[in-house]
Amino acid sequence: MTSQSEPGDGSPDPSLTAVMSERRQLINVAYRLLGSPADAEDVVQETYARWYAMSARQQQAVASPGAWLTKVAGRICLDLLRSARVRRESYVGEWIPEPLPGRTEWITGWSGGTGADPADRVTLDESLSMAFLVVLESLTPAQRVAFILHDVFRYPFADVAEIVGRTPAACRQLATSARRRISDSQTPATAAAARPDVVRAFKEAWEAKDIDALIGVLDPDATAIGDGGGLVSAELEPVHGSGRIARRMVELMDRAPDLTLLERTVNGQPGLVAQQGDAIVVVIAFGLVGDRIRSIWAVRNPEKLRPWTTAG
Repeated sequence: MTSQSEPGDGSPDPSLTAVMSERRQLINVAYRLLGSPADAEDVVQETYARWYAMSARQQQAVASPGAWLTKVAGRICLDLLRSARVRRESYVGEWIPEPLPGRTEWITGWSGGTGADPADRVTLDESLSMAFLVVLESLTPAQRVAFILHDVFRYPFADVAEIVGRTPAACRQLATSARRRISDSQTPATAAAARPDVVRAFKEAWEAKDIDALIGVLDPDATAIGDGGGLVSAELEPVHGSGRIARRMVELMDRAPDLTLLERTVNGQPGLVAQQGDAIVVVIAFGLVGDRIRSIWAVRNPEKLRPWTTAG
């Protein structure tokens, strides 16, 4: 247990420093579990509120404050994931995780855990990509928690079990099932990171309203998904095929000739932002197979674009 400073000795409390130093780790975990920076912040605030609601004696009895905080945050996330599955049944159109602007140091720094087989590990960069976050939506809440905590953050299954409320063996099976589902998913979670040159070629073809050039940069089996949340116009169903996508993109540009496309980093990878005047109206992330764009995720829901209004 971390030692406590004697009251009134004027020295900083090392246990308080240890507790506060866990904030970035908790944000890391919560965003990957929930796909929402705002929800992740709320989870961390609630976690700390529960810590400070305890008496000093109760806090001093906690052998590892970091483990305690992660356990509480994980359980809050698990409850939110279960309720989110119900809420999304009434969501208008497709649901896409909230995109993160380029400055993501707060979401990528990590102190590390132990106990995972290196073959099972997923890097933090991979777990931040839109392709990865999208495929996580196909998992059950328990699978998602077990997979993220073990495979991404390398927590041993004994610790995961305390959060999920199952045995370590059951949590191992949850993670195995999650890996299998991710591997079998139609969305390539391990798709290559979007390359700046490919994204730029897509941008230039879109600006020129060149259907043939757009088709040339798109995979023949490409899929485009829009998320307006019922608040703004967006395709309610995915658009499949390079030809259909290219024509839709040109139609959009015809309807919004004042649209300005900017190259920006989206979830740590090259992406695009579209502005009308000073307002950001859509953030677009890409997934590649080879040198072609296989997946396009276009977030238009203004509630999901709030982090971009303050991004530099």
